[in-house]
Amino acid sequence: MSRISARIAAIAESATLAVDGKAKALKAAGRPVIGFGAGEPDFPTPDYIVDAAAAATKVVANHRYTPSPGLPELRNAIVEKTKRDSKYEITVDQVLVTNGGKQAVYQAFATIIDPGDEVILPSPFWTTYPEAIKLAGGKSVEVFADESQNYLVTVEQLEAARTPKTKALLFCSPSNPTGSVYTPAQAKAIGEWALKNNIWVISDEIYEHLLFDGATAPSLPVLVPGLADTCIIVNGVAKTYAMTGWRVGWMIGPKDVIKAATNLQSHLTSNVANVSQRAAIAALSGNLDAVHAMGVAFDRRRKLIVGLLNEIPGFECPTPQGAFYVYPSVKGVLGKTIRGKVANTSAELATIILDEVEVAAVPGEAFGPSGYLRFSYATSDEDIVEGIGRIKKLLTE
Repeated sequence: MSRISARIAAIAESATLAVDGKAKALKAAGRPVIGFGAGEPDFPTPDYIVDAAAAATKVVANHRYTPSPGLPELRNAIVEKTKRDSKYEITVDQVLVTNGGKQAVYQAFATIIDPGDEVILPSPFWTTYPEAIKLAGGKSVEVFADESQNYLVTVEQLEAARTPKTKALLFCSPSNPTGSVYTPAQAKAIGEWALKNNIWVISDEIYEHLLFDGATAPSLPVLVPGLADTCIIVNGVAKTYAMTGWRVGWMIGPKDVIKAATNLQSHLTSNVANVSQRAAIAALSGNLDAVHAMGVAFDRRRKLIVGLLNEIPGFECPTPQGAFYVYPSVKGVLGKTIRGKVANTSAELATIILDEVEVAAVPGEAFGPSGYLRFSYATSDEDIVEGIGRIKKLLTE
């Protein structure tokens, strides 16, 4: 009899966290490693949010259990924020506060997917999506869009993947790992296709405020109002407010789905830490000045890293319009000998780059097909110049 359940044994470690962990371990050992692996802003959480949290630690009520769906004040703040930012009007009983956006993703799939259900998963995809689908008993049906499509799937591709077992579609715009953003027309067409075919949509809006070059990312239920009854939105404060470690996310969806997910969470994690919830209230109720300031820096870094990557022979890097990732094709480098080693896959290339010049990037295998690397530019301009410079020198020796 196996010591580990088959269900858990089948789950792969988060590739992005694994790469980031290895880079941090090497750095702790004194190595001059530059890490492009982790998807988290390098800025501190804004002071007004930290101050609210500090004050909350002194309130005895925050030392106790609170309602599983979240503090009433935070759920109300999410309602108001959603109306302000998305022009989407919801009620408090459509909101569940979760331990980060990742828990919201897991609970969304766990709540609507039964064993055997299929979930259409546009690829490249965030590493957690297929594992969460698997844990729910579902089957991922990957639909790949390469760099020639700017990594954006079409309705025609989705329709070709649809079967009688299709229960849901995962939609993420701006995208992790590619930074690509669907136009409102493209998103609306996908929403209308899902509504027509009675397919649930789980829409990840975690990067909603990280948009560049005039791109917009309207919420799907706003573009297609009829989709509101079969759409679950997942979001959180992590990326927008540089709060990855505070672990506050949320689900927005139909009342019966949110009630069911709340029942699950009541047994899984009870409530989110109250001090973190108080910090999130301050974040969502405040202005977006700090967010916009971070956005200016991200935009500058975006242009810098795209330009540098496209100077490397064999790299082809589209310019992303959102999030803080670039996703260059490295197929032009594969099969070549690099310091006596041959990289036939992007995983092998990432290993060579880390071993030879101590730069950490996440290989495309973590997000779909081989042939790509993901770089997070949520790091300093100096590290971008130095890190990409090391790679260029390695590959042009």
